[in-house]
Amino acid sequence: MSKFHTIAQLLVASALLAAPTAIAAQQTETAPTPREWVDPLTHHRIVRISDEPGSSSLYFNYNGFTPQGDKLLISTPKGISAYDLKTRKLAPVVAIPQPFRLLFTGHKTRSVYYQTLGTAGDRSGAKTVFAVDIDTGRSRKITDVPNGDIQTINADETLLGGVLTDPGATAGVLQTFAKRDARFDQSDYRANWPDGRPMSYAESKEVRMNERLESAIPMSMFVVDTRTGQHRTIRRATDWLNHLQFSPTDPNVLMFCHEGPWHKVDRLWLMRVDQPDAAPVKLHTRTMNMEIAGHEWFSHDGKTIWYDLQTPRGEDFWVAGYDVASGRRTKYHLQRNEWSVHFNSSPDGTMFSGDGGDAEMVAHAPDGKYLYAFTPHGIPDVAGLKAPNAETLIHPGFFTSEKLVDMAKQDYRLEPNGVFTPDGKWLVYRANISGATQVYAVEIAKTR
Repeated sequence: MSKFHTIAQLLVASALLAAPTAIAAQQTETAPTPREWVDPLTHHRIVRISDEPGSSSLYFNYNGFTPQGDKLLISTPKGISAYDLKTRKLAPVVAIPQPFRLLFTGHKTRSVYYQTLGTAGDRSGAKTVFAVDIDTGRSRKITDVPNGDIQTINADETLLGGVLTDPGATAGVLQTFAKRDARFDQSDYRANWPDGRPMSYAESKEVRMNERLESAIPMSMFVVDTRTGQHRTIRRATDWLNHLQFSPTDPNVLMFCHEGPWHKVDRLWLMRVDQPDAAPVKLHTRTMNMEIAGHEWFSHDGKTIWYDLQTPRGEDFWVAGYDVASGRRTKYHLQRNEWSVHFNSSPDGTMFSGDGGDAEMVAHAPDGKYLYAFTPHGIPDVAGLKAPNAETLIHPGFFTSEKLVDMAKQDYRLEPNGVFTPDGKWLVYRANISGATQVYAVEIAKTR
């Protein structure tokens, strides 16, 4: 057993690190923000989307937009609301009188999905998953999830994907301790050094992740038929299974990760749910001590998987890409201050975004608290002469950046999780610059 914590707390961490969420909670603002302003440092226009403190947008790889690209779905203290991207009006979709987790919006239908939580707002115990028609507010129950979490939905909305921990391994601890701090959408990672000194937030999170990895708790991945509610197990392991993401275009392609401290795991994997007996494909193999790769996501066309790559950790920074069909690899370089907790890509693939990070995080960036827009640049062959094995090699490039939002007032325990709007003209994010979580959007074009 680790000298840092009890087995009870270790098992709590196994659940709380399972999937980032967007849980609405009532919060109080200390310095309310205006509805619209121009950032005096970056000269980009910012609008506040949400009306109530405690509102939140989704994690960076979860879809929050309707298939038609006209509305964005967010959580509020009262339920789920839709923001009209043209009229800039926010309207309630469904009131939810109990603690809940907003899951995602469908890729095919105008449906938003959520799951209920325990009465204390924790993620232990049974949950129920619902789909709600965004235009009518009509709700239908899909399934009960006795143990585990739903993390993704496939392209044609026929399958939900999730993970569960062996209930026998947790011995009821999750029901007692599995609570989140809604201010930061994170679990309580606090830990002490052997001499009793408290660890920093980043250090304690690393300790928690390592404890969870080393515990080798039996887990499984499962899918749920959205029409019948039937569950089907697709993979079992004592690896820490997490970060499930269906392809946005192929309903049978599923990406998942082996979670843990990133320098100890080959994290990124791909499989087909219609071929569960086939061996998963490993997308990135570490070749350097302390090399890390993670926070992966699909491009909007489903053709590329992008991820944060550091060679080694905290020293040299890249956004790397893996072509799903061919295995072709791309690496775009960026600077220390440009490193971000999460990166993302625009719908047309011509731009990337970053949500920055504070000096305590892995990059230890002295001036990294910004939202960024990145333009990728490939490095061409000299004189147009291509090497005979060029297609088997990594295709290098670099980012040039533009600062979109000064995030100096952000407490980065709440990760901003920037996502492009469907037209690529705005970046939606969440922030606690007012003392409470609200949802904002910044215009990519600079205000004249």
